[in-house]
Amino acid sequence: MKFELSELPYELNALEPYISKMTLELHHTKHNQTYITNLNSEIIGTKYKNLDLETIIKVADGPVFNYAAQVWNHKFYFEGLKPGNHNTLKGPFADLIKRNFGSVSFFKNSFIKVALSLFGAGWAWLVLNPERSIEIILKSNAGNPMRIGLVPLMNCDLWEHAYYLDYQNRRKDYLEAFWKLINWEKIEKRYNEFSNTEVSFLHN
Repeated sequence: MKFELSELPYELNALEPYISKMTLELHHTKHNQTYITNLNSEIIGTKYKNLDLETIIKVADGPVFNYAAQVWNHKFYFEGLKPGNHNTLKGPFADLIKRNFGSVSFFKNSFIKVALSLFGAGWAWLVLNPERSIEIILKSNAGNPMRIGLVPLMNCDLWEHAYYLDYQNRRKDYLEAFWKLINWEKIEKRYNEFSNTEVSFLHN
């Protein structure tokens, strides 16, 4: 199976002023494309050559896992964003957040605090666990929660290439900007797809 760069669900300048066209262009068409190119090179002639990304992430190690996870993580990240500053967490999913975190504002503050605690590169995730509750976790480098039996609902890219051109070392400013772009309808849809079904959780 040959993997290809997926199209963004919006124009390259659509996330401005929070994420610039230059950042998004470099992030998607350069960094993400490099992961895809390297993944395709790594799986030639191997047992992974006909597997989908999720399966590769669950069973591979080393460079194959790293490239596959980064490809998947980035697609998931870009699809979880929506242009504008009008994306409000409301309705049934907001009620779910309140049940799990006490309030939407506490949830936001908790997510940002956890994201800021990561030393180095990686990802902050909102996940659904086997008990059907949601939690915030961190994964370094290419880490993906599917490896430990969790269902991803939302992620935030904490690699410097995601924000450095716009925010330099001000990761908190980037996280505040990221919050204005979250596509909550997409996140809620992901939750609904799994919350009432049996999920095959993988535990390493």
